[in-house]
Amino acid sequence: MARPSHALAYDQVSVYDKVERQIKAGRSGDILQWAKGKGIAFDENLGKIQLLTREQAMAFDDVQSPTITTASGGIPWFLANWFDPKLIPIIFAPMMAAVIAGESMKGDWLTVTAMFATVEPVGDTASYGDYSQAGSTQVNTNFPQRENYLFQSIMQYGQLEVGRMGLAKIDWAAKQMESNAFTLNKALNNVYFYGVAGLQNYGLINDPYLPPALIAANVWLGASSTAASIYQDIVRMFIQLQAQSDGTIRMDAPMVLAMSPKQSAALMAITPYNTMTVKALLEQYFPNIRFETAPEYGTPYNASGELVQLICEEIDGQRTVECAFSTKLMAGNMIVDLTSWRQKRWSGGYGAIYYRRFAMVQMIA
Repeated sequence: MARPSHALAYDQVSVYDKVERQIKAGRSGDILQWAKGKGIAFDENLGKIQLLTREQAMAFDDVQSPTITTASGGIPWFLANWFDPKLIPIIFAPMMAAVIAGESMKGDWLTVTAMFATVEPVGDTASYGDYSQAGSTQVNTNFPQRENYLFQSIMQYGQLEVGRMGLAKIDWAAKQMESNAFTLNKALNNVYFYGVAGLQNYGLINDPYLPPALIAANVWLGASSTAASIYQDIVRMFIQLQAQSDGTIRMDAPMVLAMSPKQSAALMAITPYNTMTVKALLEQYFPNIRFETAPEYGTPYNASGELVQLICEEIDGQRTVECAFSTKLMAGNMIVDLTSWRQKRWSGGYGAIYYRRFAMVQMIA
């Protein structure tokens, strides 16, 4: 089939130059008609269809309308932001008093004082005589007591607050409850360590009736301290335990050595010739000893060293010391306001109760 006279030739010049010459010659209609026969059509409802030369197209580029809106700086930043739905909790110092001394409930939140009975056999003997009435035995009793300290914290949250936190996939009501429980537990741990001023409520490390602390030969973390001197300091503590208990406490008795996390690094000191650490030596000669750390042991003694306690955990089934609480968590009524909620929660404790103070020795190291 013969091509029309205006058909494009591919053998001499570029297609575009051929087309442009045809447009300049006024044959745009012929080109569009030929394209329509090839299956290329334009919607004439949009208006008159016209082919442009390069000069005409560039003229349109030069006559663009000015920008009305603000010059674009890109997309909104949040469209390129990725949000991790995982909630990352903030870490606080561990609550270790109950781990070190054990824990038990005494009474309840209605209790004002907790009373304990001590029973001590006393007596004397005399030379036997058929008619002698010398010598007697008796029982001495005491009733020490501790006062219950109640403390509270109120949680509250609003409807808009809960809704907006929900947009971040945070269960705000549940997190408020967790925060409240954590706050109360943290306060109870503080009572276990320090007691409450003005009450018969004493702590694990500041009971006024505890025996005076020994002084280490050298500050354990000091330059002049060695593995041998640290080990000997702990042996001195055990010797003091035996002296206070008249030999009742044996080397295989269950014991806990408590100190600050920083001070525990001293137990990694190695003996001469790199044979053993202080910790390994202690485990060898005191098979039932355990090691615990708590930040509270390092707080008040930084000037002259840090506090270390060696506690025989129990003798004949009776614990040496015990953290005591009256209630871990009590909750009041949930108060529903117009668009918010409030609830009071509280806890109570007696501090740390030493049943046998002679079974504990402490040292400033």
